[in-house]
Amino acid sequence: MRLGVNIDHVATVRNARGSAYPDPVRAAKLAEKAGADGITAHLREDRRHIMDEDIDRLMAELEVPLNFEMAATEEMQKIALRHKPHAVCIVPEKREEKTTEGGLDVAGDDNRLAGFVSPLVDVGCRVSMFIDADPRQVEASKRIGAAVVELHTGAYCDLHYEGRFQERDAELKRLSDMATYAHSLGLEVHAGHGLTYDTVTPIAALPEVMELNIGHFLMGEAMFVGLEASIAEMRRLMEAARTVVA
Repeated sequence: MRLGVNIDHVATVRNARGSAYPDPVRAAKLAEKAGADGITAHLREDRRHIMDEDIDRLMAELEVPLNFEMAATEEMQKIALRHKPHAVCIVPEKREEKTTEGGLDVAGDDNRLAGFVSPLVDVGCRVSMFIDADPRQVEASKRIGAAVVELHTGAYCDLHYEGRFQERDAELKRLSDMATYAHSLGLEVHAGHGLTYDTVTPIAALPEVMELNIGHFLMGEAMFVGLEASIAEMRRLMEAARTVVA
């Protein structure tokens, strides 16, 4: 299982002061050194954290693949086509949200998204759709030509921390079922959003899930133990979950 490390919130801290530091590219290089298999960066339309020049530098300096998160807009498509990152993850985006609040409605916008995805595939990007655990969204992602679905784990994590364990377990079952279904359709399965040391093990244990993308928690934990140590512990938990499954 691969671990993608999202460095958005290093940029959030930087932008809070309008300074040049902390540098998200430095964080990406440290994550790379610590064993991250890839780096995720979300260039939002309002540039609230990652900036265009961050993407320029990440493409120039990273040795591991960049997973470029973006909304399905013409502006973002042009940026992705110029850079040709290894992976592009299409996510929903609302200006007023604090963070991504749910999966993309691929099924409700499949005609437009098929045309949006096609040029990205043509230049060699692996396109992923960030979706909720819903068979309609899985099927639509396959239909429009995406190679990957990333299952949104935010609801599962929220239910865990709210102590609503019966509902949490039901959401975990939905995630498990959709991972199996997506895999059966020939899609590669990733997962992410809100994962922590306390919630990662059941997700990492799902045999169809090939990659987890985690950021906010790792950056928060790094304030106390350092980025390399926070990543090392997450990887240890992921590998332990897979060892139990094996």
